[in-house]
Amino acid sequence: MDLVLFDVDGTLVDTRAIIVTAMEHAFAEAGIAAPPRPEILSVVGLSLPRAIEALTPGLPDAPIPTMVKSYQTRYRDERLAHPDHEPLFDGAVETIRALAARDDVVLGIATGKSRRGVTELLARYDLAALFTTIQTADDAPSKPHPQMVFNALAETGADADRTVLIGDSTYDMAMARAARIGAIGVEWGFHQRPALEAEGAHIVVGTFAALRAALAERFGWTSETTKTQAPRTRALEADA
Repeated sequence: MDLVLFDVDGTLVDTRAIIVTAMEHAFAEAGIAAPPRPEILSVVGLSLPRAIEALTPGLPDAPIPTMVKSYQTRYRDERLAHPDHEPLFDGAVETIRALAARDDVVLGIATGKSRRGVTELLARYDLAALFTTIQTADDAPSKPHPQMVFNALAETGADADRTVLIGDSTYDMAMARAARIGAIGVEWGFHQRPALEAEGAHIVVGTFAALRAALAERFGWTSETTKTQAPRTRALEADA
């Protein structure tokens, strides 16, 4: 089996607007001036506490746990009020379904989002059953630590040399490199092609069609094989 792991924010879903809104709210609630939009977006990919720490380097007493809760509350409120603020990128659903239909592929997720956030996102687009392993910020240290990948490998039984991570950030590429798996960068997300390549991306693609071609070349796929049985699934449980 070939294991294909996807990052979420910036790779499958465009969350730029909602992330900036929620982060600005968290800073305002804490009485701290929010950093500029580009700086906020530059830390997407880290777990939320690590991201806020990175945005408050000169504030050792920043109330990070309180800011995390403020961010999560505002993010959830925005998502409920404006579901269009968290859209999947064009081509994402088609690519996920095409890969899931192959009998030689297992799909997974490795993301800095919370399990609750991933559960709600996948349920909204009816994609949960297509992913065998879901690794989130609740399950392991923040990227670029490779534990999420190690968890996915253990859960699926896949080999590292038959595994690839698809992501839009340097944190994704660094995590893949640390776990010694393949790394494919996408240039429609938060970090630019040169940064992705410098951090270890084996290839950077500009469309989901190009992504599917890159996967076929990396794994040596020669046909559009389809599954003969339902994909293995992993139950997703939202945070209490």
